[in-house]
Amino acid sequence: MDCQSGSVRALEMLVRRYQKRLWGYAYRLTHDSEAAWDITQDSWLGIIKGLRRLDDPARFRSWAYRIVTYKTRDWMRSRSTAKLVRIEDIQDPHNREQQEGIGLKELLAKLEVRKRAVLSMHYFEQLSVPEISLALNVPEGTVKSRLYNARQELKQLWDQHFGETKRSKE
Repeated sequence: MDCQSGSVRALEMLVRRYQKRLWGYAYRLTHDSEAAWDITQDSWLGIIKGLRRLDDPARFRSWAYRIVTYKTRDWMRSRSTAKLVRIEDIQDPHNREQQEGIGLKELLAKLEVRKRAVLSMHYFEQLSVPEISLALNVPEGTVKSRLYNARQELKQLWDQHFGETKRSKE
């Protein structure tokens, strides 16, 4: 990887290739555009500092997502937002227009960050189970189990919401 040898041009290409992807991943975890930019920029500082220590350039993608994951966790811990529920996230069960507007994005936001992270990496970022394992620094079996549990919980949320919406229309 030319970036490891200090090529500014190669680093610029790397940033261009991954900037939007890493920001999108941070955004899906935080649901905060400004925080996602801050996390992404902080992640790039970590990536640039550690780039020379990356043994296998083929693992860059999962390594970069690991850094973003850790920076996101740090941000959430520092702001204690992991357990907070924002007023705008609360749905009024009697407001049909509000219910109609909910979609996959809103349902994903209801999942805990670990589950959101694994689903986001797998479906939005198209990382494989081994890549997610490297990014999260957990065994592949743990990734598979988290994917399964996250899918199950998302399905329950989907059924709860759209089952209730369907019943209210009848």
